[in-house]
Amino acid sequence: MATGRTHRPATRSRGIPEATVARLPLYLRALTALSERSVPTVSSEELAAAAGVNSAKLRKDFSYLGSYGTRGVGYDVEYLVYQISRELGLTQDWPVAIVGIGNLGAALANYGGFASRGFRVAALIDADPTMAGTPVAGIAVQHTDDLDRIISENGVSIGVITTPPGAAQQVCDRLVAAGVTSILNFAPTVLSVPDGVDVRKVDLSIELQILAFHEQRKAGEEAAADGRAVVGDDAEEAPPMRATPTGRKGPDGDMPAVMPA
Repeated sequence: MATGRTHRPATRSRGIPEATVARLPLYLRALTALSERSVPTVSSEELAAAAGVNSAKLRKDFSYLGSYGTRGVGYDVEYLVYQISRELGLTQDWPVAIVGIGNLGAALANYGGFASRGFRVAALIDADPTMAGTPVAGIAVQHTDDLDRIISENGVSIGVITTPPGAAQQVCDRLVAAGVTSILNFAPTVLSVPDGVDVRKVDLSIELQILAFHEQRKAGEEAAADGRAVVGDDAEEAPPMRATPTGRKGPDGDMPAVMPA
C-alpha cells in the first residue's frame, strides 16, 4: 500500500469543486452502510436521501467522477465505494500525528474508525515531559522536542492539533517546517499557514452556538404560533412580544439575537 507522503489525492488535478469534495465523505458513509448490508445497487434518490442532499446535486457531483449510473438500475454500490475512496485518497495509507494528548487527543487516539478509513495514527506527541513514554491506545507518547524526527521517521503528512489555543500556532509552525502539508485543527484559534498547506478547523463551541441560534429561532416561532392560535370572541388577546433591538424575539422575552462569544 502506498504511503501518504509520496502520493496525493487526484481531486485538485481533476478540477472537482471543493463543495463536491466536502460531500464525497457523506456519500461514502452512506454507500459503506449499503455495502455492509450487501445491497448491490442504489438509485440516486435513495442515496441522496441517505446522504442528506438532493438527487440532482448528487448526480452532478458524480458526473465529476465520471460515474453516471445505469437508467432503471441505479449505481453499483461497490464500484462507487471504490471510486470515491480512490478520489479521496483512502486507498492509500495516511500516517497521522496527534499533537496534544489531553482528553481530546487521547480520545482521538483511541478512536477505532480511522484505520478502516485509510488513516493510521502513527505518532502521539505532547509537551508535558511526564507524558513521555506513557502508552495511549497502544502508542507511546513522545515529547515535542523530537517532533521533527518523529514526523520524518513516520512519513507523516497529516497533523492533528489538539493543544490549548496559546500553543497551537507554534505547533502548527513546527509541523509545517517538518514537512506536514495538511492540518486538522481542534484548537479554538485561527492558524496562519503558508501556501500549499491545507487546514481544516473543527470548533465544537461554534457548532453548539449555531445550534443554539436555531433552537432560539424555533422557540420564537412556536411562541408566535401559540399567540396566533388564540382566536374566538371569548379568547383573550395574546400580549404582544416586545422586539429586541435587532428585531428578533426570544422565548423568554427580550434576548439578543447573537450572544457574545
